[in-house]
Amino acid sequence: MRGPQLPASRYATLNEALAATSATSFQLTFVDSAEREEVLPWADVYRRARRTAAGLARLGVREGERVALLLPTSPAFMDAFFGTLLAGAVPVPLYPPVRLGRLEEYHQATARMLQVTGAALVLTDSRVRLLLGPSVERARPRLGCHTVEELSRGDDSLEVRVRSEALGLIQFSSGSTVAPKPVALTHGALMAQLAALEVAMPLPPGGPRVGVSWLPLYHDMGLIGCLLAALVFPGHLVLIPPEVFLARPALWLRAVSRHRGAISPAPNFAYGLCLKRVKDAEMQGVDLSSWEHALNGAEPVSLQTLRRFAERFEKWGFSPRALRPVYGLSEASLAVTFPPSARGPRGLGVDPERLAREGLVEDGTRELVSVGSPVAGFEVEVRDADGVVLPERRVGRVFARGPSLMAGYFGDAVATRRALTTDGWLETGDLGFLADGELYLTGRAKDVVIIRGANHAPQAFEDPLHGVDGVRTGCAVALGFVPEGETDEALLILAERSGPEAAEAVEERIRAAVLEATGVRAHTVRLLEPGTLPRTSSGKLRRSEALRRYQTGALTPPKKVGMVGMAVEMAKSALAMARAEQEP
Repeated sequence: MRGPQLPASRYATLNEALAATSATSFQLTFVDSAEREEVLPWADVYRRARRTAAGLARLGVREGERVALLLPTSPAFMDAFFGTLLAGAVPVPLYPPVRLGRLEEYHQATARMLQVTGAALVLTDSRVRLLLGPSVERARPRLGCHTVEELSRGDDSLEVRVRSEALGLIQFSSGSTVAPKPVALTHGALMAQLAALEVAMPLPPGGPRVGVSWLPLYHDMGLIGCLLAALVFPGHLVLIPPEVFLARPALWLRAVSRHRGAISPAPNFAYGLCLKRVKDAEMQGVDLSSWEHALNGAEPVSLQTLRRFAERFEKWGFSPRALRPVYGLSEASLAVTFPPSARGPRGLGVDPERLAREGLVEDGTRELVSVGSPVAGFEVEVRDADGVVLPERRVGRVFARGPSLMAGYFGDAVATRRALTTDGWLETGDLGFLADGELYLTGRAKDVVIIRGANHAPQAFEDPLHGVDGVRTGCAVALGFVPEGETDEALLILAERSGPEAAEAVEERIRAAVLEATGVRAHTVRLLEPGTLPRTSSGKLRRSEALRRYQTGALTPPKKVGMVGMAVEMAKSALAMARAEQEP
């Protein structure tokens, strides 16, 4: 299955795009928790970045070296990211610490990422630096840890010319099934991805492109799909810190309305969070009719959630046709498939038993959602275990090929050879099938649960739990395990509670819901405290890690939990850092 032809990119590198967009009137707008706004024109982004680039050169950063960025959504991130590019170096955005109760785990993960990329420098701000000490001490970057403010004090400027084949970014894969891997992307690959996105998100002529995003800038959807897309298209972009969205989801919808946003993506949980947490009173005066591309990606898509979201917010002008479930991954830069614009989600009912036992797609009761056809320049195939291309309606491994695929995993030739074939195809690790020229995903190959010889995607057991009383929505994992003293794999369900009800009653409801939906009875069900299940930096559930912790008895709750808990922890982190700044 092949996508449309990819148009030639207007620029060879991100550096060229920044110089060109700086001559326009487009701008970035930063929104805080009180809905105060700070405007930063692209012209100022360019000017400040050249000053930061000069500071990096003074410090000793050499062309091609990696610079780790640990910064919140802010003008300082722009200084650091684009300053690194203009210095001829390679930015490596990493997530800043957000939970005081998990700092040791955070330091281990961050030190590893600094080491595997060979980062010469950690660039941050004065507050975050107070919490980074152990990470930096373990990794020992050549130039240490500095703040953006320190490097941007001079009046000189620098802009290094780079080639399209030079690395423009190292972004880490999500790490939902294995440790996050450093995905190396060239300027050329990034420009190809951005050209494909421009084809996939057409807008009526006459008005500027306006995007609204609360997504973290260390994640490909927020960085490439929003920030770099606004740079290259070009257009206006409204940025909300992710912790602000988590605390007050209505600010996202209000910003779309206030700025007449046309493009705004989010993972599935964000649409569900709005259903739970946004009050009608917060929507007073809101008009969502400008929202033409409400993308849903980065995690499994729930048709039920999308339909409920459309029904709830249609009274404020939201169109169900704006919803677009999409598919992509870090190794492809971002997008691989998109559904047609302005169509709305498409569901397909399949027989879950035939799907699990034979990998065949027959009409049935389990509804899966289409993630569309390949974006411009891409091809997608579904293959069996022997590498043979399968016909439509047969489940297999999803392969993708296109101009924005990674150069490889940085510094890891072995992992690169496993992921990329000699003729340029990427084995995505995802399972799915094609139907009527569109891709449907059924799960991750490494997450498959095998019960009595049938291959079940974990989502088949997890989706029925969305409406179970006492279970936090989107906070359950289905796992295959071999119980002690037995030889066959059985089903294990780990779910976080949503209230004080006795665990036994909720666990029995979980068993009943799974049995009714799938015909499979769970061997073991465990109800956990909120926030216990491990997640990636972008919020995806880490099933393999959850199983490891369950089996080793290490599945214990964090100090503060949940999406609201994360926002509270970020606020407490900021308070702790502010206090530390005042200490002698």
